[in-house]
Amino acid sequence: MDCIKIKNLEIFGNHGVFKEENTLGQKFVVCAELYLNIRPAGLSDDIDQTIHYGEVCKFIDSFMREKTYYLIEAVAEELARQLLLKYEILNGVEIEIKKPWAPIGLPIEEVSVTVSRGWHDAYIALGSNIGDSRSYIEGALQHMDDDNNIKVCEVSSLIKTKPYGYEEQDDFLNGAVHIRTLYTPNELLRCLNQMEAMAGRERSIHWGPRTLDLDILLYDDLVIDTPDLKIPHPEMHIRDFVLKPLNEIAPWLRHPLTGRTIKEHLDEVSLLTT
Repeated sequence: MDCIKIKNLEIFGNHGVFKEENTLGQKFVVCAELYLNIRPAGLSDDIDQTIHYGEVCKFIDSFMREKTYYLIEAVAEELARQLLLKYEILNGVEIEIKKPWAPIGLPIEEVSVTVSRGWHDAYIALGSNIGDSRSYIEGALQHMDDDNNIKVCEVSSLIKTKPYGYEEQDDFLNGAVHIRTLYTPNELLRCLNQMEAMAGRERSIHWGPRTLDLDILLYDDLVIDTPDLKIPHPEMHIRDFVLKPLNEIAPWLRHPLTGRTIKEHLDEVSLLTT
């Protein structure tokens, strides 16, 4: 990924755990690496095809001066987030906040904190079979769209499917959505669980009826296997009610464990069920 680097931008700010630091302030030094595709700008010589690093410096200066944090960890975290939200062209950032002459009672040149943050691609399965299923799913999509940490990129059509596992229940309405998110996988899981809870989701029967079901199918090309979170979602590659909506929006997407595309998996499942 191409990168624009801003090195050692000096800024006066009021950040620190001591009262004097919050009131009197001190010098901070900021380094930023901005990750984006600069090829269009390189070919066109057009500043509108890239990011104006002078404006970015002014934005960083304003952020550091107008806000106060106890921890430079918090400064770095929120500055990275605000840059990614403000400049849509950015895919990722690395921010280093240096604090010269930190008040620790010992000779020291500086203390610094560095964070790397960026947008991630995730695919979410949507499901419901209680009440107004379409309304529950549309409500979840609206919540995602309203969340600054999520960009809704593409939504599949909704299909009616037979229940899986526990069959003594109504048919489901299923779909899939592609999002870009600043959340980590576990943060995204908590966010989706909160949406399910707001829709009155109850987990009384495994694979049972539900007002809203939101499952992380894929997150970049990560493989995660913990008690609370498994990515890719188990058995997604053999469930047609997952594959059909996902194939509609991302047939070329490859399963990180099997190496096969969504379309290839759907074709295989379709052969087995005919």
